[in-house]
Amino acid sequence: MSRARYKSLVDALAAEIRSGTLPPGTRLPTHRQLAAEKGVALVTASKAYAELEAMGLVSGETGRGTFVRETALPPGHGIDQPAVSAGTLDLNFNSPSIPGQTDLLRSALRQLAAAGDLEALLHYQPHAGRRHERAMMANHLEYRGLTVPADQLLIVSGAQHGLATTVTALLNPGDLVATDALIYPGFKAVAELQRLELCPIPALADGPNLEALERLCRERPIKALYAMPTLHNPLGWVLDRAQRQRLIEIARRHELIIIEDAAYAFHAIDPPPPLAALAPERTVYVSGLSKSIATGLRVGFVVAPDPWVTKIERSIRATTWNTPGLMTALACQWIRDGSVLRLEAQKREDAAKRQILARKLLAGLDYISHPNAYFIWLKLPEEVRADQLVMALLQANISVSTAEPFATTEHVPHAIRLALGSVDADELESALWQVRKTIEHYDY
Repeated sequence: MSRARYKSLVDALAAEIRSGTLPPGTRLPTHRQLAAEKGVALVTASKAYAELEAMGLVSGETGRGTFVRETALPPGHGIDQPAVSAGTLDLNFNSPSIPGQTDLLRSALRQLAAAGDLEALLHYQPHAGRRHERAMMANHLEYRGLTVPADQLLIVSGAQHGLATTVTALLNPGDLVATDALIYPGFKAVAELQRLELCPIPALADGPNLEALERLCRERPIKALYAMPTLHNPLGWVLDRAQRQRLIEIARRHELIIIEDAAYAFHAIDPPPPLAALAPERTVYVSGLSKSIATGLRVGFVVAPDPWVTKIERSIRATTWNTPGLMTALACQWIRDGSVLRLEAQKREDAAKRQILARKLLAGLDYISHPNAYFIWLKLPEEVRADQLVMALLQANISVSTAEPFATTEHVPHAIRLALGSVDADELESALWQVRKTIEHYDY
């Protein structure tokens, strides 16, 4: 392909987009149509669109085509969290808090100040955490259906850190990881940093297409599988036991490492056992207390098969040395006195009430959710452009996310995610009503 011809095509389209000649929302010609119009090879047209997408000027959407993006949309409606301005209702990120949690923190700090081993918290901790604290967290996991010895649990600085240390310990740049077509954006960030290739698994109504996973593993050298079997973010599914067994059969047949993300698992009532309980020899279980207690409490845990513990421990040493002793001590105090279980129950109840409110306000719209989750996946009508909708809502002081941060496919689904947990109930009602009105009166 002629480099000059390809670059001139990219430059010409970029100039038309930036000047407004091609305004946001414009559906661009198909790759084949563009090639015919410009007299270039199909591969040249496809590469030009790919570069425009990498520049953030266009987006490809599944089954719809390629569109000019709303470039006025501020950064942060992707993986990086934006600074939400004062007065903006945040339906983009979940930071749920139950009334009384601030008083709980004050009380816990007073108790900790009176503890006999306070001085020990000023010093380095073992990389994987102190033995008695690891045991306490292992006991807590029994409420999630996972019984593990303390020496197979490592304490980390939140679930995100747990994912990062697991990936850097067990995977190499260039490795292929099977993931759902929509996943938690934080794992995408880790994969990008580690230069992993994510291979999307199509979604069915109640979980990943496991036959497609089987085919993928036969066709490509997949090294690992990233999964959220218990309360998937953003689709809210909980895999049943048969689905879990089938997934594990595939993983064993193809010798996959399973990375089980259980950050939202506490929202599900009486789910099937975790993958780590059903396939302990190949599953790394990652979770934490940010969602169940508070996002500012960066304490998490990784459960791994014994041969991998030392590798993950080295990764913890290389990144944070150890989880801050003060934070770990606070978390363990709340596990010991039952505060964590109470907060989890209260947050399930709170999320259920918010889902009932959303069901009333969004009736008739096409969305997916779990009855106890703090988020909703809202599919958009054909004529509504996701990025322009997000921009219009920002102008109404409401922050939401497009599907782009969650998508591992080349084309982005036509949807937005609504986080329900960061605003109070009255504000949530107002925000959801505004979302509905903006969709129904879309005219851009």
